[in-house]
Amino acid sequence: MNYKFKTKPYAHQLKALEMSWNKEVFAYFMEMGTGKSKVLLDNIAMLYDKGKIDSVLIVAPKGVYKNWYDSEIPIHLADHIDRNIVLWKALITKEQKRKCDSLFKVDFTKLHIFIMNVEALSTKKGFEAARQFLNVKRTLFAVDESTTIKNPQAKRTRNILQLSKLSKYRRILTGSPVTKSPLDLYTQCHFLDPYLLDFSSYYAFRNRYAEMKTAHFGGRSIQIVAGYKNLPELAETLKSFSYRILK
Repeated sequence: MNYKFKTKPYAHQLKALEMSWNKEVFAYFMEMGTGKSKVLLDNIAMLYDKGKIDSVLIVAPKGVYKNWYDSEIPIHLADHIDRNIVLWKALITKEQKRKCDSLFKVDFTKLHIFIMNVEALSTKKGFEAARQFLNVKRTLFAVDESTTIKNPQAKRTRNILQLSKLSKYRRILTGSPVTKSPLDLYTQCHFLDPYLLDFSSYYAFRNRYAEMKTAHFGGRSIQIVAGYKNLPELAETLKSFSYRILK
């Protein structure tokens, strides 16, 4: 791959980039220590240099999102790219407002990067800030540790799925896309593109890949998962838009 990287990529990182760099949607299922953050930042640099994007929204868990600001971006993002980076803070001081306002202007002289904690997307203030940013930019929207949006009923998941429609390029990153159940994949993939898995709803997806049974609790009957089915088919579907690497 002919690109001037700031930090030299390993062979598996080059493969991930070759598979994904110009795709509108992609999933990096790369275990901790395999360098998925670097792959994303190299992908961002390539798209920016080609004039495909002018901004990036990175959403990550509260315990992780500052790492993007403090270390990942300074270490890996190509030096020739001028950038304006703003870290979301719930407490809006005059200085923080000034920084955020700089993101909400049309400006093609720099790559604008907005880093938010995923928990903020369950609040009105966080949702509106992300929406305003996405509305004025050509953005790559990335969700780091994407299992944080695996629950289709969670407010932050619903908000992020709504915001995803405002971005042309989307990426998810996680070491393991399945924490408890293959059903964890549905909303992560829906964020990328509602049609990737070819199901109209979570329940249609569940009916295809889960065996359900009726359980009785306190006089109520509910449907619970008893097992899984058709998993080779699901794994094959994922291959078309994801890269998996184990440590």
